[in-house]
Amino acid sequence: MGVLPPEGSSYHESMALQFTTSYLEDSLSLFHRYKAMGERAMAQVSEQQLTTALDEEMNSIALVVKHLAGNMRSRWTGFLTSDGEKPDRRRDSEFVDAPCSREAVMQLWEEGWRHVFSALEPLSDADLGRIVTIRGEAHSVMQAINRQITHYAYHIGQIVMLAKHFQGAQWQSLSIPRNQSADFNRRVRNKEASPR
Repeated sequence: MGVLPPEGSSYHESMALQFTTSYLEDSLSLFHRYKAMGERAMAQVSEQQLTTALDEEMNSIALVVKHLAGNMRSRWTGFLTSDGEKPDRRRDSEFVDAPCSREAVMQLWEEGWRHVFSALEPLSDADLGRIVTIRGEAHSVMQAINRQITHYAYHIGQIVMLAKHFQGAQWQSLSIPRNQSADFNRRVRNKEASPR
């Protein structure tokens, strides 16, 4: 169903903290971390579970991905030169008609993240004070990035919660497994794992 860490290892071993004082480097690291977390959660569920909503008010994983992809396209296309809420975006449509296959879900996911990384990777820390707008409201580049980190973390948390619900006892932890905190802390001190 996807790539999981090698047997006996955890998410933290594959996402070690890289010390930096660069806001952009750290932001890119966080975006990569949340992307990987979402992928690791989705890899644990069946194709049917990707499109299953728990009730009429909930979104399926597939709809959360569709919404994220729409947001990412809108926010990051022409990031420095156009408003982050594009006139052709139809946000409400992102919550209906979920993609029906894993392939379609993952295609949307990858397309969305391509927008994020292609907008951010060329930037330098000198760009952080530039002004961009979202729905006509001025943000510094740093504020706009923070806004999106928070938004994506929120929705990826939903994906993780749904995947964990569907997997129950079969869930493979994406963080520190229950009753293993002391061992994890020892491994961090020994530089065998990262708390990030």
